[in-house]
Amino acid sequence: METAKQTILCVDDEQVNLKVLDAVLSPRGYQVVMTQNPREVSFIVEKKPVDLILLDVMMPEMDGYTVCRRIKENPQTRHIPIVMITVLSSKEDRIKGIDAGADDFITKPFDQELVLARVRMLLKMKSLNDRLNHGYHNIIRLTSFGEEILKDFSARDFRFFEVLSGVVKQVLRQSGDIQDNPLIVIVGTSHKKHWEWYQFESAFNELYQTRLNIKIQENLALPAPGDSQVMFFNEGESDESRLRDLVRMLESESLLSVRNGIGYLSPELCVFSLNYGRDVTVYDASVLNSLVMQSLFLKSLSNQILETEDALEHTVRALVRASEANDEDKGNHVIRVGAFSALLAETLGMPGRFVRAIWLQAQMHDVGMVRIPAQILRKAGALSDTEKAVIRKHPLFGAEIIGSHPRFRKARSIALTHHERWDGNGYPHNLQGEKIPIEGRIVCLADHYDSMRCAKSYRPAMSHEQAVHKILEGDESCRPEHFDPRVLKAFQLAADRFASLFKRLEDPPAPRRS
Repeated sequence: METAKQTILCVDDEQVNLKVLDAVLSPRGYQVVMTQNPREVSFIVEKKPVDLILLDVMMPEMDGYTVCRRIKENPQTRHIPIVMITVLSSKEDRIKGIDAGADDFITKPFDQELVLARVRMLLKMKSLNDRLNHGYHNIIRLTSFGEEILKDFSARDFRFFEVLSGVVKQVLRQSGDIQDNPLIVIVGTSHKKHWEWYQFESAFNELYQTRLNIKIQENLALPAPGDSQVMFFNEGESDESRLRDLVRMLESESLLSVRNGIGYLSPELCVFSLNYGRDVTVYDASVLNSLVMQSLFLKSLSNQILETEDALEHTVRALVRASEANDEDKGNHVIRVGAFSALLAETLGMPGRFVRAIWLQAQMHDVGMVRIPAQILRKAGALSDTEKAVIRKHPLFGAEIIGSHPRFRKARSIALTHHERWDGNGYPHNLQGEKIPIEGRIVCLADHYDSMRCAKSYRPAMSHEQAVHKILEGDESCRPEHFDPRVLKAFQLAADRFASLFKRLEDPPAPRRS
């Protein structure tokens, strides 16, 4: 496999010394850059990747100690090893070089084999240090990427392939100078034994995704269900990795020439990172495995949260159905109140989490009705003052039933405050203005609108236009002052959508009695 040549910068004011170093290093495959001007060194190492500097000490314009000190003081270049080549051999001179940041010393006249041995040793150390730094920065970058995902994580909005694509972008090589990243990543996902394959490449910090119309899975020996495997290979190595079947297929399809690669294989997901700028190792395979595990963990977390959310919704609906056992006229009332509340919250610009929470938890606003006697709820005529007083206890009953679990904080607040009024004339605590929680203010209006649209024993159902007029203009039983002005404005903006929602969630016609 062709790998990038390691670059050695030779600095000496004597041209003959530079030619000697070039004659020693170039035949061994090193790229040699030479300069007689020590003032150019900082400019060269900032503009061109340099793996090692061979630096003369005694130079007229600037001595090697000063050059070394400047290189080592720069955070961008301090990692470059520097070997001082000098006729000076006293302890004081060496201490001065060490203080300047030199990594090694060679005394003139030098032995060629000694120079090559020192160069090989320092380049090996530089390579290991570069990989360590690359791994560290990868961890930092991917940790930040994971934190960003978790910051706004929503199980209902989670898209596994989008997250995986984001991880792939973090991994792909962004420029030709970076040898520790792959040029290409191929991802395959299986759903009900149907595979889809995509190839990812990066250019100018943009991720390019291409659908592959080939059945790569047919050329792979996938692990058993529940198992996974990570493997790697380098061109020219003798091992018979299962990745070689993939390589032969990709090359036969003229898709690309593969020099090395790492693969993660499982029955549901395969990820292949190909064509690193150097030989890959077991450590690179561990990095890919960690990235895939991070994505799969988020997918598993999303699935578990969704299962929990579904169970929660089922529990809420069961509780709501129980609370309606004594009230035959409720129909889809609670479902509509949840939908209207979510619409108002969305129109107000509330966060998505709040909108989703109020949609579900507003449906429990009347759960306290389960403790109201059936004869009161089913009474055909007007209620007495005593019966009205009993009805007005249902917010307190609802809050007591829901309890204090943090997950149902909004539900408890809604049950307790959805009959409070902005002007302070509501119940059970005569709260006023901002003292009423925003969820209570929202559900108050949503509940009013739906109640007006439904027929009661003492009045017929109102049309949408009649309900809107009554809420916005008011009458003897309902006044605009009852509602938060911001919520009232949101209702006015969303009034047409209220009508559509009511029609979609309208109660089915009652069966005729024979």
